Amino acid sequence: MKTALLVIDVQDSFKALPRWQKRSNPQFEENLSHLILEFRAQGHEIIWITHQEFDSPDNPFHPEHPAYRLMDFVERKPGEVLFEKSTRNSFTSTGLQQYLTQKGIGHLVITGIQTEQCCETTTRVAGDFGYRVSFVTEATQTFPIKHWARDEHISTDEIIKATEYHLAGRFATIHTVDSLLGQLQTGKEPVLL
Repeated sequence: MKTALLVIDVQDSFKALPRWQKRSNPQFEENLSHLILEFRAQGHEIIWITHQEFDSPDNPFHPEHPAYRLMDFVERKPGEVLFEKSTRNSFTSTGLQQYLTQKGIGHLVITGIQTEQCCETTTRVAGDFGYRVSFVTEATQTFPIKHWARDEHISTDEIIKATEYHLAGRFATIHTVDSLLGQLQTGKEPVLL
């Protein structure tokens, strides 16, 4: 079964928002960079996803906004495909599923921003489509979420915990960077975290 690394919404768009200062996971860049290097070294495919919104040119997710670009710590190499989505999951508004079928890819490794939104939603849809999915929480990032009516927030620790509970054993296997790379090198099923 072929494996691909999905790098979801690693865009400067997030840096243009005030919530960037409250981001989780200070090891995000290091962890994701390590995975990208290992995937390239082992000959696995890397698929890039970006998120677009068209409501206003001032929105940093608008394709014409200067912040609409991949973050500086990552570099898309020639031949690595990129899909631009306008939905939370990476399937509905792109040709990702057709591409995966064409390439015979059946195992997806999920990374990127935000943990509980585009990453979790993509994982749920991929699981429902029958893909084997590995969710590398250490290579995702999120932000506190404000309550819709009260002046309170859910912390990033609570968000990450909830996402792992939602996904584990239902839609994906939860991995650390080391456990994922170990599985890829040995071909053995991982120990569930």
